[in-house]
Amino acid sequence: MTKRLLFTLGLLLFSLAACAQQDQAGKYTEGVHYFRIEQAGGPTDPDTVEVTEVFSYACSHCNSFEPFMQNWKKTKPAWVKLDRIPVSFGRRSWALLARGYVTADMMGIAEMSHVAMMDAIWKQHKQFHSVDDLADFYSAFGVDKKDFIANFNSFAADSQMRRGQRDVQNWGVKGTPTLIVNRKYRIEAGRDVPTLGAMIDVLRFLTEKEHDERTKKGGA
Repeated sequence: MTKRLLFTLGLLLFSLAACAQQDQAGKYTEGVHYFRIEQAGGPTDPDTVEVTEVFSYACSHCNSFEPFMQNWKKTKPAWVKLDRIPVSFGRRSWALLARGYVTADMMGIAEMSHVAMMDAIWKQHKQFHSVDDLADFYSAFGVDKKDFIANFNSFAADSQMRRGQRDVQNWGVKGTPTLIVNRKYRIEAGRDVPTLGAMIDVLRFLTEKEHDERTKKGGA
C-alpha cells in the first residue's frame, strides 16, 4: 500500500513538474500575447536585440507606461538596445510633440529630456502649442532655441518623421503604447495582455527568446 502510494505521488510530482516546465517554455504564445510582423525588416544591428517603443507624449497610457519602462531599463541586459518612435496618427497636437522628440533625438538630448517632457504635460499640465514653446522647454537641456527651431524645420527632421511613420505602418501599430522587438514582433495591450506590467513580462520573454536564437545561430 505504501509503495503504491509513493509510486502514485511520484507520478503526480513528475506530472506537475513536466506541466510547469511546459508552461514556462510556452508561457506566451505568438498570435495571442504577441504578434509576428509580416513586413518585418529585421534588426538593424545583429549584435543587439532591438526594442522600439511606439508612443506619444499626448497619450495618457504612455504616461502611465513610462514608469514601467524606466524600471525595465534599469534591469535590461546590455545586449538590448532601446529606441523610440513618436506617432501622431494624423493629430496635429500629437504631430507637434512627435517632431519635438525627433528634434531632441537629433540634437542628442532625447534621453535626458524624455521623462521631463512626460512630467511637464501630465504632472505640471503644461501645454505646447508651437515650436517656440518646445524650444523654450528643450533649451533647459543645453540647446540653443534658434538651433532647436532650425533642426525642427529641417529636411533631416522631415526624413526621420517619414521613416518612423513608415515603420509604424508596416508594423501594424494601431495604438500606443506598443512595443516592437527586433522589428519582428509586436506587443500591445489587449484581452490576453491586460496590464502594462504584462506588456513588460512579454517584452522580457521575447528579448530572451531573440537573444537565445541569436546565440544558437552564432554557435552553430
